[in-house]
Amino acid sequence: MEWTGQVYADAPTVAVTTRIAAPASRVWALVSDIGLMPELSAELEEVFWLDGATGPREGARFLGRSAHPSLGDWETVSTIVECVEPERFAWAVGDPAHPSGLWRFTLRPDDDGGTVLEQSGQLGPAPSGLSLAIEAMPDKEQKIVFVRLREFETGMRANLAAIKARAERER
Repeated sequence: MEWTGQVYADAPTVAVTTRIAAPASRVWALVSDIGLMPELSAELEEVFWLDGATGPREGARFLGRSAHPSLGDWETVSTIVECVEPERFAWAVGDPAHPSGLWRFTLRPDDDGGTVLEQSGQLGPAPSGLSLAIEAMPDKEQKIVFVRLREFETGMRANLAAIKARAERER
C-alpha cells in the first residue's frame, strides 16, 4: 500500500490478498474460527467468546488479549459486525459504531474452484493504544500510522499464508 497522507482519524486501511486452491467453504471454516487466530498472529495471544456465544454470528462478542514489544499488553472486546457465510467475516474492536479498529476477511470464489481471500485491517477512527504514541508525538502521526499499517500488512501476509497452507493441505 502506498501512503496517501491519511491520518489516524481518517481510519487508514491496509489489505492483503491471496489465491487459495480450496473451496470458499473450507477457507470460511478457517477465517471464521476466532480460536485459530492466536496461532496465526504475532500479537494476538488469546481469544474468548463472551456472553455465552460459542461461534461466529453477527453481534457475537469476544475478548482478545494481545501483546506488542512497543505497545505492551492489552485486552479488547470485539463485536462481529459481518458474518455472511462464505463471503464476509468482520469484527469491530471496541464500540461497533465507532471502533478503534476494524478487521475483515472477504472470500470470493474464482473460476478454478479456488478462493480469492482478502484480509483488511483499519485503524480508528476511535482512539486505541496507538493514540498514546500519536498524542506524545503529534508531528509524527503520519509516520506512526504508516509503521503500524506496515506491521498490519506483514501480519496479514503471514495470516493468509498460514490459512492458504492449511486449506490446501486439507484437500
